[in-house]
Amino acid sequence: MKLILTDMEHFNIPVEGEHKIISPQGAIHPCTGCFGCWIKTPGKCVIHDGYEGTGIEMSKCTELIIVSQCCYGSVSPFVKNVQDRAISYVHPDFVIRKGEMHHKRRYQNVISMSAYFYGENITDTEKETARNMMAANAFNYDGVVKNVLFYDSVKELEDIIL
Repeated sequence: MKLILTDMEHFNIPVEGEHKIISPQGAIHPCTGCFGCWIKTPGKCVIHDGYEGTGIEMSKCTELIIVSQCCYGSVSPFVKNVQDRAISYVHPDFVIRKGEMHHKRRYQNVISMSAYFYGENITDTEKETARNMMAANAFNYDGVVKNVLFYDSVKELEDIIL
């Protein structure tokens, strides 16, 4: 399954195959760092606002697709909030991966990540930052990066198929 995280309230991009879209549908509360998703309700955020199951949804996907405005070389505030709330996707215990300490995988799936950034005048520095951020996120999820692409506008995204 493809899991799509987007800041677009009206998502009009065609998607092939089984998928789920997480988009702005009401207020999202920020992660409070309470560790409830690791201790009290493993895999599920304890804040009930409609976004508490993102970590579990990530456990069901083989591809995580981010469609977001590029904000200083990163994702939009909404998408970042969703990612923060999905920290339950990883386990609180640690492993050493390529000589670095990271959280171990909670689930068996390996995620392939793609990002489709949009925005006017995205600089080369912002593009480099976004590529590095996606690589770091994939490494933290013990996954891989598939694509990191940039578009000048939301309108351009309507010509692609996810």
